[in-house]
Amino acid sequence: MPQLNPSPWLAILIFSWLILLTVLPLKLMPHTFPDAPSPEALEALMMQPWAWPWF
Repeated sequence: MPQLNPSPWLAILIFSWLILLTVLPLKLMPHTFPDAPSPEALEALMMQPWAWPWF
């Protein structure tokens, strides 16, 4: 049964992982995410503590 011969399949697996690990990060890293918080937005989110009525 040729499926049990690991020689060609192991090479295909290694080369496909090498391609995925080298090409995909180069394609994904230049993209910026529009929902990244800015420092000004983080300062505006400072909220006052809740005044509990029973405390």
